[in-house]
Amino acid sequence: MNVHEPMTVATDYLLAIASVIFAIRLWHANRHWAMAFLFTAAGSFFGGTHHGIAVTFGWVPSIVLWKVTVLSIGLASFFLVMGTGRDLLLVALVKLIIYVSWTTMVSSDFLWVIVDYGIALLIVAVVQLTWRGPSTHWVIWSIVVSVIGALVQMSLLALHEHFNHNDLYHVIQLVALWLLYRGGKLTSPSKAPPMTRPR
Repeated sequence: MNVHEPMTVATDYLLAIASVIFAIRLWHANRHWAMAFLFTAAGSFFGGTHHGIAVTFGWVPSIVLWKVTVLSIGLASFFLVMGTGRDLLLVALVKLIIYVSWTTMVSSDFLWVIVDYGIALLIVAVVQLTWRGPSTHWVIWSIVVSVIGALVQMSLLALHEHFNHNDLYHVIQLVALWLLYRGGKLTSPSKAPPMTRPR
């Protein structure tokens, strides 16, 4: 079986493996963020499979794999927000409903994945910067690296014909996930402060 984009598949699967490891190590510290990493792993696995072999099987499997990829990353974003603060359930749920509706009925372009995940990171950043703690610098650096990765992905920058913008994005995102994992070890939704300060 020919692999259509071997480096993209390899870097996606590398992200999936790393995300599973981070999820396992985070499970007792922050289960919501552990779930975010598990769905990130799912998104990376299905995304890599889509890039690698979906074209071999035709457009229907390709569409299904991509939709599952997009949904998985949306769920990762949902759990990331959930694990950030005690009173963010409604925000996370509304964001997820809008995202699923849009990517299902209007467009599942990767741009909307980046937009949704970017909103999640913005929410996380606001909470982290409002309630500074031991996790803040790890999480903020993770967000900075994620933004750099998203810009690289959208720029279509390629270092080599066999190492394109998606591959570079995956490598950068691996660093961002490691930083987020380090922050997650120091963050717990049960201990996280509410979004508003007590009067």
